[in-house]
Amino acid sequence: MEMVAAPVSPAPRTVEDIFKDFSNRRSTLVRALTVDVEDFYRYCDPEKENLCLYGHPNGSWEVALPAEEVPPEMPEPALGINFARDGMHRRDWLSLVAVHSDSWLLSVAFFFGARLNANERKRLFTMINDQPTVLESLSERKHGRDNKSGVDNSGKSRHSGKRTNNDMQTKNSRPAVVDDAYKDDDEHSETLCGTCGGRYNASEFWIGCDICERWFHGKCVRITPAKAEHIKHYKCPDCSSKKSRQ
Repeated sequence: MEMVAAPVSPAPRTVEDIFKDFSNRRSTLVRALTVDVEDFYRYCDPEKENLCLYGHPNGSWEVALPAEEVPPEMPEPALGINFARDGMHRRDWLSLVAVHSDSWLLSVAFFFGARLNANERKRLFTMINDQPTVLESLSERKHGRDNKSGVDNSGKSRHSGKRTNNDMQTKNSRPAVVDDAYKDDDEHSETLCGTCGGRYNASEFWIGCDICERWFHGKCVRITPAKAEHIKHYKCPDCSSKKSRQ
């Protein structure tokens, strides 16, 4: 991954803006520790100076030196993550980085939210708490091969459990029903949630956007299996907001 400086953007002000900033940074960090893990591992050279893992709201991540200004413009990630890379089991080292990343995400969110009132801060924390942590997403990645299940390409929602033959006949309708033994599980085991970046887990309900074709945890977009039964064509929040702006 090319390491480029992230453009400076205005600090988010509202609960929704801060949560979007949090979600984007979180998804980026999850990707660095899972999909892009080989690049991340290589950049964390123990022979280099103190390095930090940054997740930017524009979707890019970087391993870089900390900011030089004191105090920094915003909270800094854990310093020196590269020094322990070769002294720990790789799985344990990645988990440690994930824990520090979760701590950094919270500090950034509440740094931006310092001027919110008590009710707004409570609402922000509730929205954040509904998301899996970076560590939880990393753990799902580790155990994904044991828990994965297939998904029907013609349908747009997922949930776990064995279904009857009558259920399987509805796979072209919405929501589609998933059988754990469906043959294309390898194809979909790498699916990431478009909101939180978490990997597919057979124990959770998922729904897919008919516009951008991304997949989402039902809880991330506030869609329950019961509600999905009445949705003919689902549009994710991003696609819905684009439509409203046109």
